[in-house]
Amino acid sequence: MQLEKSNLKVYVMKKDIHPDNYRVVAFKDMSNEDVFLTKSTADTTETLEVDGVEYPLIKMEISRTSHPYYTGKSKLVDTAGRIDKFKTKYAKFKK
Repeated sequence: MQLEKSNLKVYVMKKDIHPDNYRVVAFKDMSNEDVFLTKSTADTTETLEVDGVEYPLIKMEISRTSHPYYTGKSKLVDTAGRIDKFKTKYAKFKK
């Protein structure tokens, strides 16, 4: 929403659209077992104990600690067999 006062534009956030159930959640990178804590509203039924405290757990295939852009290392992460599926699907075009 935008309000105008003379030449100055003032932006006001919409009310009642932002979640209010933020809590500390453990995010775990499954490719290198790195765990970090941050606030989130993501739903999960799994938990993980970090430093004696139990947190809701969100599992990720890749994060800032394993992504080639941030690490500078080229690493192939194929947890779901995507490369094999691709090769099988397009093998008929191979000459």
